[in-house]
Amino acid sequence: MSAIRGRMYINQRQKRVRLVSPTDKEFYIVDASILPEAIVKTARAKELLARGEAHTVHEAVSKVGLSRSAFYKYRDGIFAFHHGNKEKIVTINLLLEHQAGVLSRLLNTVAAAQANVLTINQNIPLQGVANVSISIEIADMLMGVEELLEKIEELPGVKKVEIVGQT
Repeated sequence: MSAIRGRMYINQRQKRVRLVSPTDKEFYIVDASILPEAIVKTARAKELLARGEAHTVHEAVSKVGLSRSAFYKYRDGIFAFHHGNKEKIVTINLLLEHQAGVLSRLLNTVAAAQANVLTINQNIPLQGVANVSISIEIADMLMGVEELLEKIEELPGVKKVEIVGQT
């Protein structure tokens, strides 16, 4: 392990690690089962601190069964994988009928797909129709964007759906 230098990104669910070399930005996928236990526990302790489930380093390392010296040794070189894997954002423009529950059904459909709503902007309805812009994070979505758009188009009260931006 001493020959490998760079930053590690761990995905706990898939037990994979991505290494980023500081010099040439080369990436590696490594099964977490081959990593030293202290590195994996350091990542878990950092996650506990980030989520507020532990308030001090001492509390975090106690929960994961790691020494503080090992934590401090590895903390600057390991980061959770999902921090580099998110940020797929889609902005959708919609025309919705001015009826109770239309926006609520839209948001329930987005939530059911495991997309995360980032922003919603709804204009005042004119002639019975409101223009709505919604930005969603799709990194963890259970379906493709096209499938989500089809489900939204089928909702009662939705007149028009179009993607206006994607990152």
